[in-house]
Amino acid sequence: MQIKIKPLTFKLVLMLFLEFAVWGAYLTSLGRYLGNIGLGPQIKWFFAMQGIVSIFMPTLMGILADKKMEAQKVLSLCHGFAGLFMAGAGIYCMTAGDQVQFAPLFILYSFSVAFFMPTIALVNSVSYNAMAKEGMDPVKEFPPMRVFGTIGFICSMLLTNFLSIGGVRMQESYTQLISSGILSLILCGYALSMPACPVDKTKKSESLADAFGLKAFSLFKDSQFAIFFIFSMLLGASLQITNGYANTFLGSFASDPALANTFAVKNSNALIAISQASETLCILFIPFAMRKFGIKNVMLISMFAWVLRFALFGLGNPAMPGVLLFVLSCIVYGFAFDFFNISGSLYVEQNAAEDIRSSAQGLFMMMTNGFGATLGTLAAGAVVDATVYNAANPSWSKAWYIFAAYAFVVAILFWILFKDPQKKTA
Repeated sequence: MQIKIKPLTFKLVLMLFLEFAVWGAYLTSLGRYLGNIGLGPQIKWFFAMQGIVSIFMPTLMGILADKKMEAQKVLSLCHGFAGLFMAGAGIYCMTAGDQVQFAPLFILYSFSVAFFMPTIALVNSVSYNAMAKEGMDPVKEFPPMRVFGTIGFICSMLLTNFLSIGGVRMQESYTQLISSGILSLILCGYALSMPACPVDKTKKSESLADAFGLKAFSLFKDSQFAIFFIFSMLLGASLQITNGYANTFLGSFASDPALANTFAVKNSNALIAISQASETLCILFIPFAMRKFGIKNVMLISMFAWVLRFALFGLGNPAMPGVLLFVLSCIVYGFAFDFFNISGSLYVEQNAAEDIRSSAQGLFMMMTNGFGATLGTLAAGAVVDATVYNAANPSWSKAWYIFAAYAFVVAILFWILFKDPQKKTA
């Protein structure tokens, strides 16, 4: 039997691949470059900015796509600006040499991520619209395509890890920023080849509260929803810690001649890519886990996985057998990341009123990837400053143990305070 794959499938797969390749070019390796140029204490601000802009930019670009401009054009516009600013950041670092200053680099980077973060939602909108026009079922046919986004992220990470320019690995230089900018500019042009998305210019104007999904905040009146959203923020605090500091941490072992040439130090991005591979595979376990354990227990599995994620980094080292603890940390990341994000989304879907369900999903993302990721990154930066950059006896292990202890306390409090949805009384 011959299986026919529609041309649109290839177009969407390539768009998703490029979308996350843009992010993978620098997300896990930027901290290492910043540390190399003396901006280690400022790493927290670069990763906090992703959370800050995630609070409002996706909503603003979503309003633009709904009412003023076709979504594929907004996607193109956002990638155009994101690519120009990110490439500009890389070119600035190239011309500045050893004199890179925080302010100009941070400003260029901030404008870039401000335009990039909305594209994560926009590629979904463009994909769903294109699939609807072809009579395709998004529920069945989009998830396999979305996997290629993660594959794009991994491929980009590996390219950054193994490719050297001028004798310097991309993961240790400004070239990762230029690479991301170029990929973004390619997607800027490619997005315009997508089917046109409808714009409803006649739609009745919404209030500011409606546009930003603020009505969903009424869910805080429900004690269990309030607990859920508060813990979403607390768990969201863990999201950017290893993105910002794992590669920097692994690179720090280069100062030890006995460890400088180990795989984990020389190929840190490749090692960390195991996390993204695990993330892809763990999605397959979620339906079984949800049926077997229920939503609350799946969330708890995620929280305790974060404890292991951090603790194993603190215990490991690049030599055998210590490097196996790093590998195990990367494997449990899939459970830590996927199990809460997906089970949390399902909790909102099943328990929020239909008229505010979409807004509630937006609030969930705002609490985790917006407020949580921002506050967590800044707090993690303070911990790293105190234990590494400003410490008389620098200790990365101490920092990882503090992060693990934090995740453990959050998990225990969640276990005590949050009721299993199936056990809630009417």
